Amino acid sequence: MTPGAQHPDVPAAQPLRSDAERNRERIIAAARKVFARDGLNASMASVAREAGVGIATMFRRFPSKGELVDAVFYDRMDAYANAVATALDDPDPWHGFVGYLQTACGMQAADYGFADLLTLTFPTAKGLERRRNEAYEGMVELIGRAKATGRLREDFDPSDLVLIHMANAGVVNATEGAAPDAWRRVVALMIQSLEAPSRGPLPDPAGHDALHQAMRRANPAGGVAPRQGKNS
Repeated sequence: MTPGAQHPDVPAAQPLRSDAERNRERIIAAARKVFARDGLNASMASVAREAGVGIATMFRRFPSKGELVDAVFYDRMDAYANAVATALDDPDPWHGFVGYLQTACGMQAADYGFADLLTLTFPTAKGLERRRNEAYEGMVELIGRAKATGRLREDFDPSDLVLIHMANAGVVNATEGAAPDAWRRVVALMIQSLEAPSRGPLPDPAGHDALHQAMRRANPAGGVAPRQGKNS
């Protein structure tokens, strides 16, 4: 064997690019598990431990938490956007609106991380933010259609969707384990309260800008407010 030659019984070293890609996929898989279990307050260090990689490796692959969230939830945000598209395609706008609420709230109940995702904002997760904004615009259109049919109360504001998801996330978190289907009753109560004719006027809406500010405040610099989770 010539000096420096690879021994035939020793596997050739994999290129760094392949190792890096494996680490990336391992981190994403670990983050899916950790975020689904503990929500987005889970630390980058806890994801690194679950993935079996060092924190330096974690930050080489994902320099910010927002970038990791983007990679982990992009497919779920696609599913969420598809739920909006399905609602828009429904020939009955009220039925489409109700179906959207049930589907989106069900997605929150199935994944703690996604429950948080709809109530926080991640400026560094540009793909997610873009898809969520597109879905929101679709819901604004659907809300207008549902009002035009006379089935959705006239004083419902698009920003109320954020409040609904905040409320549902709170219920999902509070009832986890003890009453995991309680969110279904809450969503049904919400839907019945939204159907016209209304029983009385609502207070003025907080408005989209104010709620977006609240979402940013709850998520400073890519972190999230503490929540009660399975490991608390």
